[in-house]
Amino acid sequence: MRKLSLILAVLFFACNSGKKPDEQAFLESLDSTKVEGPAISEEAISSIIQQIPSPLEISVLLKESGTKYDKSFLNSADNISKYNSNYRKSLNLGIYGTDLGYTNIYEQNQDGLDYMAAIKELADGLSIGQFFDIETIGRLATNSKNLDSLLLITTQNFNNINHYLQEQNRANLSVLLLAGGWLEAMHITCQVAKKNPDNKELRDTIGEQKIILENIVLLLSFYKDVDQNMASLLNEMQKLQSEYEKIQIVKTYKESTFEVVDGVMVIKDNSTSEIKITNENVQNITNIISSIRKSVIS
Repeated sequence: MRKLSLILAVLFFACNSGKKPDEQAFLESLDSTKVEGPAISEEAISSIIQQIPSPLEISVLLKESGTKYDKSFLNSADNISKYNSNYRKSLNLGIYGTDLGYTNIYEQNQDGLDYMAAIKELADGLSIGQFFDIETIGRLATNSKNLDSLLLITTQNFNNINHYLQEQNRANLSVLLLAGGWLEAMHITCQVAKKNPDNKELRDTIGEQKIILENIVLLLSFYKDVDQNMASLLNEMQKLQSEYEKIQIVKTYKESTFEVVDGVMVIKDNSTSEIKITNENVQNITNIISSIRKSVIS
């Protein structure tokens, strides 16, 4: 019955996109899927992907903080009809991916199915629907028992999409997917931190993103001269970066050591970092992220 429900959900959304063929073709002609610009190596984007905390990891942190599920933090799956350009589809595909991870961690299966359908429709619209195995995504959306596998599949899937987009000279879409997913993860974290101002772990997680943001800004900057939308997003992200400049990350180096984990020798990094961030910093970051996100989802 569950499998049937998943299929029906996807068919329902696929059949109700509300766009006539001519209208859709016109809208898609407004932005090209291929953007000329400096080539960004697949390895460079993959490297940044590895550094960015998975939306699922963020969601686990939020759940472990004792915070209850709050659907109002998420972008409504009903907003999908607003996303007509490849730019907006890519950004909101990243956003919905984060929202799906959030619903999964809190075992909100029905909401998860809504996001799954929205993700599938956006992915099809970007011609990358083949990477979204509906049965696998359905299992992810309705079962959070095996988190390690979930994280692995999510990362592998994104890497596969990134590889494909690189081959198609559409790396700009990979960057937008990344930016959208990160933006939503930060939005949810900031909203939770607002309700828990004394939670140091949440504040530190927000502060740690200073380095990730630098990488995202760098990626967007490669397209500022060839894509007006990405130039505009870059401008907004740079305002956020200016606020992040007020945060200090003090690293204390300690020599690495070796240890055996599950029979395998691994290198243990003993260096530590201290995040110097105030509640005022968090509030200002929250406000800027809310503003950027509003322009992306509305």
